[in-house]
Amino acid sequence: MAPVRWRGLTATGLSALLVAVTACGPVAERRPRDLRVGYDSMDGSLTVWPPRGSLAEDPAVTAAVTEAVRDWRSPVDDRVHLPSSGILFSGEADGSPLALVAASVPGQAASWLLQLTGDGDRYVVSHATEYTDPGYLVYSDVLPVQTADGRRYLTSERVRRLVGPNGRTLSNTDGLTAPVNVPQCQAVTVTATLRSTESLPRGRSADRLLDLGTGTANPRYPLVRDESGSGKRALAGLDTCLLAGEEAPFGSVTRRIGDRSAPQSVPASWPKAKLAVRTLGEVALGGGKPAELDQLTWETAEGTMSAVVYRPAGGGPVVLSPADRTNPLQVYEVPVPGQPLVVLSWRSTKETTLSVPPKTTRLVDR
Repeated sequence: MAPVRWRGLTATGLSALLVAVTACGPVAERRPRDLRVGYDSMDGSLTVWPPRGSLAEDPAVTAAVTEAVRDWRSPVDDRVHLPSSGILFSGEADGSPLALVAASVPGQAASWLLQLTGDGDRYVVSHATEYTDPGYLVYSDVLPVQTADGRRYLTSERVRRLVGPNGRTLSNTDGLTAPVNVPQCQAVTVTATLRSTESLPRGRSADRLLDLGTGTANPRYPLVRDESGSGKRALAGLDTCLLAGEEAPFGSVTRRIGDRSAPQSVPASWPKAKLAVRTLGEVALGGGKPAELDQLTWETAEGTMSAVVYRPAGGGPVVLSPADRTNPLQVYEVPVPGQPLVVLSWRSTKETTLSVPPKTTRLVDR
């Protein structure tokens, strides 16, 4: 089956994933208004997200999780549409009750991964991660989970093996891995091996993802697709918490929902895939040693973004520009201490010329 395009990402075989509206109900008996347990997405005869966890068949737990999800609101006060949502996991982790819910929020055309923890007879939403493309959450095969003991991952039934940042296969119970040592502000790679299915007749030996670190703040999702490995090279040595700042590449373009800004939602500049880097040139300021100028590019839910990275000689602090949407002429303001820079970048052709005001100091000209 040929790959299909979906908002800048390649999602192999999504056309074969069907939501079976009339599919069988979850294992647990539930009230009509309760969340389903599991999710009715199919890949051929394979149920991608079946009911998981030791508490999946407990109707009291299902009712408590449903109540917590019904009371939850998104940052712009939208509520979950329960009939199109589902409990992906309901069990225990680190000795405490844990539930993971794929929540559909129609008002934002978004999906949310809600992580709930038990509090007596109640459940509370402890983490909420937004997926800004409708349905993308349940089309994913690896979902991030943050517990007291560190990062875990919940994997779909298509995942045959998941390899952690240390290159070792991660053990799992009911699809939930053991805790993984993921740094707070550093990108690391996790790699899934996908089994053969109707949408993937040959499976996939290396489905690579970058985890941007446990310091990634809600509601931003920490996993970025990295099929070619270019993202790992692009983020080598960079602080992902710094990259995520409000004036930094990944956090600087505020998302708009309708006619209003939504600063508490995932930024429009938040990365999803195809992170890459290229060198623009070297800059020597004030007679000092040359510093390297790099250009980061990446795909988001709203198209391609890019930014400039200023790397001082001798290992000084890296300086980052805000993001700029893809345009024929890219403009970046780089807040270098003592001498801010404006960097202009474009793809040169025989028909392309650039004129600047007289007496403009051009530090890089290529």
